[in-house]
Amino acid sequence: MKKIRLLTVTFDAEIKAYEVPAFRGAIIDKVGQQHVLFHNHLNDGFRYQYPTIQYKAIRHQPAIVCIDEGVDEIHRYFQQPDWSLWIGDRKMDMKVANLFLNQFTLQVWATTFKYAIHNWIALSQENYQKYKSIEAETDRLAMLERILTANILAFAKGVGWTVEKPIELKIISSPVTRPVPLKGQKLLAFDLQFTTNVSLPNYIGLGKSVSIGYGMIRQIKDKEN
Repeated sequence: MKKIRLLTVTFDAEIKAYEVPAFRGAIIDKVGQQHVLFHNHLNDGFRYQYPTIQYKAIRHQPAIVCIDEGVDEIHRYFQQPDWSLWIGDRKMDMKVANLFLNQFTLQVWATTFKYAIHNWIALSQENYQKYKSIEAETDRLAMLERILTANILAFAKGVGWTVEKPIELKIISSPVTRPVPLKGQKLLAFDLQFTTNVSLPNYIGLGKSVSIGYGMIRQIKDKEN
């Protein structure tokens, strides 16, 4: 079990999913490159740690999800005298629409929870070739289940949680896929639903490029489809 602090801020503006990297860049420009958690890069390259400040489009609104030390750092944006951002040639006046701060308990339970994951980058180019070569749909799903379980473990490690019980995970919907451009490559993104015995917070990212909104999860309550 591990308790983490979570802050989710959504802004009263509209943004497209493809504009999230520009939104991230505008925030970084506003606070300054010297604040590493906003961009997860060091002078000598990438900071190979789970991003604790993540940029999203939640219901078409720009949003920032902060975890633990990211919660402590986000004030560097809000202390700016002018919050407005330029996204391309469009100026956005960034008024806070909703701010939700809570403590979340990460835990492996005896029961399961149902989640949806959106634009999940599950496969490297090498794994993609292996995935394509698998003919049986059940075997493809089993491969994705192993990768998603590994992504949860990577998230846990990134927030300092040692998972001491087995993770159970099952994909319960047919994956919807789309090609997405990422770092000069075309990668495959998945939308799907899954169940797991791990409690996970809404809107965190799993998989690759979570800092710009990929692999965003949301818990599905029983009354939802």
